[in-house]
Amino acid sequence: MAVALECGRRFPGWRVLVLEKENRVGAHQSSHNSGVIHSGLYYRPGSLKAATCVEGAARMAAFCRQHGLPFKICGKVVVAQSDGELAALQELQRRGAANGVPNLSLIGPERLREIEPHCAGVAALHLPDVAVTDYAEVTRKFADLVTAGGGAIATGAKVVGISQRGSEIVVESTRGAFGARRLVNCAGLYSDRIARLSHRRDVARREDVIIVPFRGEYYELIPERQYLARGLIYPVPDPNFPFLGVHFTPRVGGGVEAGPNAVLALHREGYRRGDFRLADALASLSYAGFWRMAARYWRSGWNEYYRSWSRKAFVRDAQRLLPELRQSDLRPGGCGVRAQALDRAGHLVDDFRIQAAGKIIHVLNVPSPAATASLAIARHITDRLD
Repeated sequence: MAVALECGRRFPGWRVLVLEKENRVGAHQSSHNSGVIHSGLYYRPGSLKAATCVEGAARMAAFCRQHGLPFKICGKVVVAQSDGELAALQELQRRGAANGVPNLSLIGPERLREIEPHCAGVAALHLPDVAVTDYAEVTRKFADLVTAGGGAIATGAKVVGISQRGSEIVVESTRGAFGARRLVNCAGLYSDRIARLSHRRDVARREDVIIVPFRGEYYELIPERQYLARGLIYPVPDPNFPFLGVHFTPRVGGGVEAGPNAVLALHREGYRRGDFRLADALASLSYAGFWRMAARYWRSGWNEYYRSWSRKAFVRDAQRLLPELRQSDLRPGGCGVRAQALDRAGHLVDDFRIQAAGKIIHVLNVPSPAATASLAIARHITDRLD
């Protein structure tokens, strides 16, 4: 939706059409996330994530304010729980400074207690400007602006084929065929399959990635214990694992989430533990890179699965940040599915990956902070279309 909006603004003579397989916009990753407007702290300086996140966060905050969308500044601390994590915390501070994260500071345990009275740690990074929003509402507002600007959105239009006829790209869908001069594949959980439908096998070979879905499972703090977390509370992440660990996130509409457990989903839309689709499971399990990844991350993966099945284990990890937390303080929360690109060598692709193939642009890997950075990513893509 952000790309469609930016195209309509940049090229007012173009006719912009969005094909959406669901009966509404934002049905998947855009409405199954934490709502955090990320700061740009974690990302390698010089990466596309770093380049777009800080700009995107500022633009997203301004967009929410301009259109009266849900928006709440709650601040964030990234907490070192032992002296052994101080070097990693200082590296995060270095990255944040290099990326231009505003008002970032390193604080000690006394200041941490002032900000988060129930949090334990030997030091922390404080980001006072971090905010949360509702990305489902943001996506709907993008869609409203696309159509108000003359663009069209066809829902219930699952793409089933892509071909090139002369200078025209023909996209076949369950709502008919559409011709276009340019095409952008922003299909998220299905971006790899759409890339292969385009019959540009050079993209598939050059990128050689597939989407492996990971389900993020959350708990919620019961209302009478939500005071334990005033703002966002995160641990220092494991640099060898691409997920951020158990953390606490206030929601813009009220409530506090705790999580996630990040486990392999056997369905690309597998929001429940028992969801299974044979084609999706086989796509992951038959890919050589999956088993190389499993060999590399088996210990971390086992811990995630153990926490998924054992609330006691989850609470034990969460108590490292909030020692007062009890099992009775939690109730089941929501789930999301992360579209994570995996390469044949078994590496979880870290940076955004946006690949041009002729007149088609494939957005092959945009995990978090993609929602935060969406307006900046859209500008980047539209620059390449120009």
